[in-house]
Order: sequence, then C-alpha cells, then structure tokens
Amino acid sequence: MAASDARDASSSPATPAPKAELDASKLVYNLISPQGPTEVPNSGCTDHMLICNWDEATGWENPVIQPFGPLSLLPSANVLQYATGCFEGVKAYRGYDGQLRLFRLRLNCERMLKSSVRVGLPQFDPGALEQLIHSFVALEAERWLPKDRVGQTLYLRPTHIGTTPGLGLQQPRQTSLYLIATLAPGFSTSGGMTLVTSPADTIRAWPGGFGNAKLSANYGPTLSAHADAIAQGFDQVLWLFGDEEYATEAGASNFFVIWRTRQGGLELVTAGLESKTILEGITRRSIIELVHARRDEPQSWSVDGMTLEPLTVVERDFSINEIREAVSEGRLVEAFASGTAYFIAPVRHIRHRDEDIVIPREKGDSGHYAALFKGWLSDIVYGRYALSDWTKVVKETQ
Repeated sequence: MAASDARDASSSPATPAPKAELDASKLVYNLISPQGPTEVPNSGCTDHMLICNWDEATGWENPVIQPFGPLSLLPSANVLQYATGCFEGVKAYRGYDGQLRLFRLRLNCERMLKSSVRVGLPQFDPGALEQLIHSFVALEAERWLPKDRVGQTLYLRPTHIGTTPGLGLQQPRQTSLYLIATLAPGFSTSGGMTLVTSPADTIRAWPGGFGNAKLSANYGPTLSAHADAIAQGFDQVLWLFGDEEYATEAGASNFFVIWRTRQGGLELVTAGLESKTILEGITRRSIIELVHARRDEPQSWSVDGMTLEPLTVVERDFSINEIREAVSEGRLVEAFASGTAYFIAPVRHIRHRDEDIVIPREKGDSGHYAALFKGWLSDIVYGRYALSDWTKVVKETQ
C-alpha cells in the first residue's frame, strides 16, 4: 500500500508555481547618466519611461524606470497585427501651493484594467499601477514640472500592448505595460469649439462593441473624419449614431448640452452609458457628481457675481434634432465637451449636413455653466479646494 501511494504521489502533476503579480514595491530604477543626454530628440517626452513586461508562464516581471527610448518589437507582434492595445490619459497638476497632485487616478487605473481585459490583455492590480505612476511622477517632476511652475501640468500616457510575435489570431502570451510623459500642451478653446457632425455612412461605436473601453482600435478609424473636419475649418467631429442620429462624443471627448425643457426645468444632458457606445470619462463623471452634490448649495453656483440656477442631470440618448429644436425654440442654454486635455471646452457652432446650428454663449468665450464647472474642477486639481479621495499629493524626492 505504501509503495502504491508513493507511485501515485510521484505520478501526480506538479503544482504550477504561482504567477507573479504586478508589484510596485519591486520597482527598479535604471536612470540616465548625469552626463548623458536629457531627452530623445523629437520625442517630446521626458527623460524616463516606466515599463513592466508580462509573460503567460511567469506573470509580471519587476517594473523598471529606465531612460526613454524605443521599444523592441518584431513586425509580427500581436499589437501591430491585431490592435491589442489600450491606454489612458492622466495629468499631474502643479498646484498654486507648490504641491503636485494627481486627480482621481484610481479611476484611470481601474478603467485601464477593464480596457486590458476587453482586448485580451492580462489583469493587474489597479492599486499597484497607481503606486507606480506616483513613483514615476515624483521622479520626472523634479526636472519637468518643478515647484515654480505653478498652474502647469505633466501629461501621462500609461499604455498596455500585446507583444507576442506570430500571425496566429490568439490572445497575447506576452505583453508590455509602459508609461511615458510629456509636458501638456496648452489647448486653446478661445471663441468656443466648432463641430461638424459625422458622415451619415460612418459609425464610431455601436451597442455591444467597445466604445466604452479606451482601446487603440477606437481611435485610428476616426482620424480620417477628424482630418476632414479640420480641412473644412472645424475643430472636431460630433459623432452621431443610428437612424435617430443620437449625439455621442465630440472628437474623443464627452459631449453635454444644457437646455430648458418645455415644462420649464433646466437640464444638463449627456449620453448615457447603457449602450456602451461612449467612454465613461473621468471628467464627465466628476462633473455629474459635483452637480448632484452641490445642487442644494446656492453658494456653489456663483460665477462672476451672479448665482446660476442649479441643474438636473439627465443621462440618456438625445439626438441632433433635439438640439436643433432647442435652438429654434430658444431653449438651448449651452453646449460643451469635457476631457482630460482641457477639462471643459465650450461649443459655439455645429454644422449638421447643410445646416449651421449656432449655440448660445452668454459669457464671452464660455457659457456661464461651462465657466462654473471649469472653475470647480480647477479649484480641486490645483489645491484651492480639498475634496476627499479626489486628489492625492505626490510625495516628491525634494
């Protein structure tokens, strides 16, 4: 019996070794030489990048901060052949108190996890990614966003790609998660954005698709329409969907209108999330939550010496025809786009087919509400107003 037990034990399959998780405590620093070049020519990026590779057999390697430089990929790499890639857009803000802050970063990390899973990339701990981003920003800010650059920002681009070589259609067995940064360019929305609606035969996203994930594959197919819009003198494309021509996104940003209903109510309206045709933007979510939270705080609705009427948030499908009707009936108050790049960008004009829709703007370049919301967000990210769990101060080396 003992011999039989021994034979059974020896023939049992060995328990596989546990795969390594993404671990911020194992971060390795491989920094540029003090005598070396401080930037790669024409890259527009900061000195370093953070990279962590994953392998199906062993899991996540130790993350490394290393000099910014090229990635090594074979021409048959999964991301190049099958678009297995996703990314995030994050900003670090140098506050007016000199402190460096990241805004709702955990939401970005959680969304990146969802995007990764949607395109067949491996899972990771969003908290570990959040810690790694903090460490990277603390290093790069010393040179690129020092304490005397108050009110300025550093743009961060976490990216996750499938690197497995081979032309077979399969889920990646190796991936790279990396982070790069650049000084955020100034986005001028002076005078308000101008939009042209998407061509009738072009769809950006559809129910059941992946418009709610920040995948690389969401953006490439929109570039030719964007180039056409620029060539016609517009800033962005207002993407419509379906026979009803529902308004979804303005370029790569969430789109809002403020109108008075025929019953007299004042609404902040934006596309809902149920159909999964739009990205749940962090700025979008923040605006909605602030409007809900401050609805019964009259002092919060003051801008330029006037107190605005609080809004009711409505998340639903709404069409370009509803916008046309609201304009013609004098009920449309404002329209704006929201996103990480510029927070709030007022919209002044929409071209739909052969019709020009002029958007009212009561306050010069921006409507009152757009200016109010931008002020709310700016106060939070630059440290004028502390909101629990929305911003975290980066622990800098100096």
